[in-house]
Amino acid sequence: MDLQVGVKIFLKNKDNKYLTICRSPEKYTDVPKHWDFPGGRINPGTSLLENLKREVMEETGLQIKGEPNLITAQDIIRPHKHIVRLTYVGFADGEVMLSDEHLDFKWLTLSELKNLEPMDKYFKEVLEKFKVGIKWTN
Repeated sequence: MDLQVGVKIFLKNKDNKYLTICRSPEKYTDVPKHWDFPGGRINPGTSLLENLKREVMEETGLQIKGEPNLITAQDIIRPHKHIVRLTYVGFADGEVMLSDEHLDFKWLTLSELKNLEPMDKYFKEVLEKFKVGIKWTN
């Protein structure tokens, strides 16, 4: 069984909205077109946060501001691979410039995010755990 580690982030902007991005079905042929949040697999030999910053920059053109906080870990077990996904929360600002991996983006409130469809099931799982507000600091 292949073991992979992935990092994702809830990015919040100065307007108290979170970034969500829609996957391209051409780029992600093995998964359906769903709304998700930025991140991806880590490159071994570099830290989790370096990988998270790289993924955010590659997918959105944004830079994470300050130190993001780890909010949850998930086990994603498939027939021939086990993915450990670590999800953070942090801040970003600037203009989103999507890569070809994604079709669209939206900045939404937490309540708007919870009603967004179609949504990646692992994203939905994190949102269900994310019911209590987090104290945000820069």
